[in-house]
Amino acid sequence: MEGDDAVSMISRRTLLAAAVGTAVAACTESTPTVAAGSASSTVDQTSASAASTTTPAAATTTASGRPVLRLIGDGSTSDTGPQPHQPTPRPLAPGETPPQFVVFSWDGAGNLATGQFPRFRSLAADLGASMTFFLTGTYALPVDRRELYHPPQHRVGASAIGLFNRDEVLATMSEIGLAWIDGHEIGTHFNGHFCGTNGAGRWSPQEWRSEIDQAVGFVQTWRTNAAAPDAPPLPFDYATELVGGRAPCLEGQKNLLPAAAELGWRYDASSPGGSQVWPTKKSGLWDLPLQSIPFAGDGAHQTLSMDYNLMYKQNGGDPDGDPARFAEWRTQAYQSYLAGFTRALTSNRAPMFIGNHFEQWNGGIYMDAVEQVLTTIAAHEDVRLVSFRQLVDWLDVQDPAVIARLRTLSPGVAPTGGWRTFLA
Repeated sequence: MEGDDAVSMISRRTLLAAAVGTAVAACTESTPTVAAGSASSTVDQTSASAASTTTPAAATTTASGRPVLRLIGDGSTSDTGPQPHQPTPRPLAPGETPPQFVVFSWDGAGNLATGQFPRFRSLAADLGASMTFFLTGTYALPVDRRELYHPPQHRVGASAIGLFNRDEVLATMSEIGLAWIDGHEIGTHFNGHFCGTNGAGRWSPQEWRSEIDQAVGFVQTWRTNAAAPDAPPLPFDYATELVGGRAPCLEGQKNLLPAAAELGWRYDASSPGGSQVWPTKKSGLWDLPLQSIPFAGDGAHQTLSMDYNLMYKQNGGDPDGDPARFAEWRTQAYQSYLAGFTRALTSNRAPMFIGNHFEQWNGGIYMDAVEQVLTTIAAHEDVRLVSFRQLVDWLDVQDPAVIARLRTLSPGVAPTGGWRTFLA
C-alpha cells in the first residue's frame, strides 16, 4: 500500500504519540476545560448539533518539528494536522489490473478487559493494514452520565447494549486515539443499538440526525463527562474526520442516508447485504454493504461477511455453544472468509468487506478466525488492506466509466480477455 516510508512512519507516530501524551504542555491555544455538569457540557438533541460544527485552527509544529496540538471545545479532541499513514490514491491506468481491496471493520470498537482492540491494532501494524473502527458514541459517555443521551423513540438514557464505566471510557478513548495515529479510520456505530420492531428502522431522517449529532457530541465532550480533565485528548477533530458509519443490525438506511448526505458523509456501510460486486452510490454516498460469501462446507448456502452471521449459521447465534465444536466452527469461519476473498481475487476483484465485533463468542473463535484470515490475505501481493475512507478516496479518483465497467462483472466472473483488454 502506498504511503510513508518506514522511517518517516515511525518518526511521525512517535512525535504524535508524544504530543498527545503531553497535551496541556504542547498546546499554544486552548479553551478552558468545561466543568462536568455545566450547561455547555450537556449533550442532548440540541447541544450536540452545535458541538459538531466546531472548526479548529490549523495545527503547526514547533521549531524542533514536534506537532503542536490545538484543543477543540472542552479539550476532549484536538487538531494535530493531517492523519498519518494515508495512501495517495491514483486512477487506474488503461488495462491495469485493479488492486484487491479488503476492508476489515469493527462495530462498537470498545476497549474492554479482553484486550481485543489492542490485539488487532497491533496485528494491523505488523501487517501494514488499515481498518475502520465504528465507534459507538455512548462508549464515550460514562454510565453515570447516561441522562445526557436522548435516544429517538426511547426513554432518556436507554441503551440496548449498556454503557461503560469511567475506566472503560478512558481505556476506549486511549485506544481510539492510538488507532487514528496508526492511520485507521474512526467511523460511527451510532449510540443505543436499537433493533427490531422498536429499533432504528422506524427513525425519521431528523431522528437519525439527532442520533448522529449526539454520537459526535459525546466524543467531543468525553473528558468533561468522564471527569478526566488531564487525560490526553483525541488527536483529531471527530466532526471533520467522521465520513461514514454502520447502523446497528443494518437497519434504517433509507432514512439514515438523507441525514448522512446533509452532513457531507461520503459512504454508508448499513446495507443489509449485497453481492460481491463493485460499489455504487445511493443518495450521493458510496453504498458499501456487508456481502454474501460462500458458507464453507455447505456450497448451497451463503452467509453475510460478519462474525455474528457466521455464528448464527453455525448454531443459531448462541455465543455460548458446545465447546466440542469450537475448533470445527473456527475453521469453518476462516474458510468462509477465505472463500469470499478468493472468489473476488480470482474474478472481478470487487472490494471485500469483513465486519467484526470485539467479542469472545464461542470461546473467541471468531477473533482467531479473523486474525488467521487477515494474516493469510496480507501475504498476497495485489491486496490492499484499507479503511472504508481510504477505499472511497480511491473510488473517487477513478473514471466513473471505469467503475461502471467493473460493475458489469458478477461475483465469480473474471473479465473476458483479461484485464488488459477489459479496461483498455
